[in-house]
Amino acid sequence: MPNQSTITLTIGKSFNVGPEKVFEAWVTPDLMKKWLFTTEPTNQVAKSDPHVGGQWEIVDHREGKDYRAIGKYLELQSPNRMVKTFKMPQFSESEDTITVEIESTEEGAEMTFEQKIIVPHEKEWSKEDIEKACQEYHDQSKIGWNMMFDGLKQLVETGTIHYPS
Repeated sequence: MPNQSTITLTIGKSFNVGPEKVFEAWVTPDLMKKWLFTTEPTNQVAKSDPHVGGQWEIVDHREGKDYRAIGKYLELQSPNRMVKTFKMPQFSESEDTITVEIESTEEGAEMTFEQKIIVPHEKEWSKEDIEKACQEYHDQSKIGWNMMFDGLKQLVETGTIHYPS
């Protein structure tokens, strides 16, 4: 049996602004630090070198700990498509792949987000354990991304994010 599974998470989100503003929020550090794996008050690092092979990094400080998300850009077709890697080294050495496609609509833009999530297996896991872990990774990732995308929508449409207290 392989020591990992790959699952796919797909989420769609509509915006009342053009694709350019949505794409810009994915690659511009001053915007990334407000919504991508972090909030502005807890952000420690926001870096982005948006070209193929360029790196990106976010460090968020919560409850006395730093949470670091890193990756590199594999494909950039502004403002309609981005493919990048995603890893949180403090949790795992596995590297997910994220694809973001942004289409123009009459109202603004429609973003389709896809994450290929690597789910590492423990040695003693049964088939049921693996299925349960895959479902948990999918569901928890979906909750997290949807929260981030709500912030992204506020940011690109209003210029600010109202963080929960």
